[in-house]
Amino acid sequence: MVPPLFLNVQAGHHILDMCAAPGSKTFQLLEMIHQSKEPGLLPTALVIANDLKVQRCDVLIHNTKRMCTANLIVTNHEAQSFPSCSLAKDDSEAYKDHCKPQRLEFDRVLCDVPCSGDGTLRKSHDLWRKWSSSMGNEFHLLQVNIAMRGIALLKVGGRMVYSTCSMNPVENEAVVAELLRRSGSSVELLDVSTELRELVRRPGLGTWKVNDRGSWFQTHEDVPDSRKNVILPSMFPSSTSIHESHKVYNSFDVNSEYNVPFSRNFNIEDTNNVNCDTGGISSSNSAQSLDSKFPLHRCMRIVPHDQDGGAFFIAVIHKLSLLNENQVIKVRKTENLLSKNRTVKLQEQCQHRIVSEVLDDNKLLDEQTKLSVANQTSKDDNLTEVKMASDVEYSQTESGDRSRRMDKLDYQHKWKGIDPVLFFKDEAVIKNIVSFFGIEESFSLEGHLVTRSTDNARRIYYVSKAVQDILELNIQVGEQIKIASLGVKMFERHRSKDGCSCAYRLSYEGLSLLFPYMRKRILHASPVDFQHLLQYRTINFARFADARFGEEAASMMPGCCVVVLREGYQIADSIASDPSPIAIVCWRGRATMNVLVSPADRKELLEYRFGIKAFKVEDEKSNKNIDALAEESL
Repeated sequence: MVPPLFLNVQAGHHILDMCAAPGSKTFQLLEMIHQSKEPGLLPTALVIANDLKVQRCDVLIHNTKRMCTANLIVTNHEAQSFPSCSLAKDDSEAYKDHCKPQRLEFDRVLCDVPCSGDGTLRKSHDLWRKWSSSMGNEFHLLQVNIAMRGIALLKVGGRMVYSTCSMNPVENEAVVAELLRRSGSSVELLDVSTELRELVRRPGLGTWKVNDRGSWFQTHEDVPDSRKNVILPSMFPSSTSIHESHKVYNSFDVNSEYNVPFSRNFNIEDTNNVNCDTGGISSSNSAQSLDSKFPLHRCMRIVPHDQDGGAFFIAVIHKLSLLNENQVIKVRKTENLLSKNRTVKLQEQCQHRIVSEVLDDNKLLDEQTKLSVANQTSKDDNLTEVKMASDVEYSQTESGDRSRRMDKLDYQHKWKGIDPVLFFKDEAVIKNIVSFFGIEESFSLEGHLVTRSTDNARRIYYVSKAVQDILELNIQVGEQIKIASLGVKMFERHRSKDGCSCAYRLSYEGLSLLFPYMRKRILHASPVDFQHLLQYRTINFARFADARFGEEAASMMPGCCVVVLREGYQIADSIASDPSPIAIVCWRGRATMNVLVSPADRKELLEYRFGIKAFKVEDEKSNKNIDALAEESL
């Protein structure tokens, strides 16, 4: 996907994916932070992937699970209300003289907002039947609020990518202009024309009209009074911006290879001197003077017929300074006056709930019983930048909670359906695990293990140092972050009666992370025996093709172990020189070796390593034809 490529992710970055499901972009981000790490070393970066619905979070977890990363947190929040977890009294204290963060802030934010999706019309055939111009209008305010929240959570000097898969300027350039108007000189729209030169792109629009119920409007003054609470001024360009856009577009040359216009000079006015005191819903003259300074041509439009793909809109925003409190408050107050009693019903196929704006704090709770989504007004006298930018923290009424909680929103002790996240601190169990598997001291487990159950933890997850710091901050602020998933599953409790001295076995998901630090419970199998284990899952010690391997397995104490693929019949010591050996988790039983890997993973290994597609992966304990296969392989 294109949008993550413009984030310019670096080592150590904290990244927020605000609307992450189904997870393709999140997976890209995880690949980026793991790209340069050495085997066995965790990156210092982390990714927080958020989505509104629990069902979509489940899809997100499933699609990122194969990354096996300890640097991921999946959360379940409304993006426009994502918590800041602030411990600092003001912005200046958030990261000053503290070894750990006092507030949740990010170096990179991916704001791939919900949209009408008309850019996917090539693959989404139902859009031709369901699409209407009102879809873009309905999403506009939600998109602005989500993006403003992203800017608020962004560190000074950080970069945010705003993107949609829509071609509607109301969802694209109009949103970016409103972000620049609200944020003033705190942000700038970056020129990224020199990045990814092979990508065919078109400049952002400077002029457009807004359609409502079959009528086209060029300015907000043309909109009938009965529709002005739905069609907002922020959806329109000003006449000044139209004039400026003509001057900008006259400077474009045509790329002869792709027949796509590129700007001769992108260095138009900077947004540093933008005055935002007039607020987001301002008079026409003020809005015109503001819009004339917005270089919307720096946005990127990727259309389907340029490179035979889907459509994207991308804008890259750089944060220069903290948002001004007075500017943001004025914007919100003015917006509320125009948005009184405004209810926008989001389309069912886009899987988003009702978006609303209310007049003031007194009416908020009454409206929430009728609306599916609403924002809570801050009660903190010391408003921080993050709190004031988008109606502060998440709130819901009891009636709304009961009617919509079939999808099990989480929150430790406040929300039903999802178990709490607890640090695993049983020193006796940890020492037993370290001793049993021979884990080196350089790979510390203390402080990095978490579980989702209070008694007799069934699964233990490993988290990186960056995730650990976020969890500790979340606990200090009263568990504001609603965590659906985190880290990588490292250990699982077993119920075997084979006489194993360790109550936990290894998880295949965490093997790649732990294996470089293991010094015990390791066996090295020949390609023949390794193949047979993958195919048949359970093999008697006496049936292995390599008698020495069978003897080593028989002499090992019962319990979990790791079987490593040994090329040919070379000595096991040579395996240590391989930074990423192929290994699987097994269970040494009383007389058999059992593979603890899912059928899908076993099948993938067979195809990847042995090129075997004809053999069916057997789940039953069957040894038929093993001797014949061994002779054939030898």
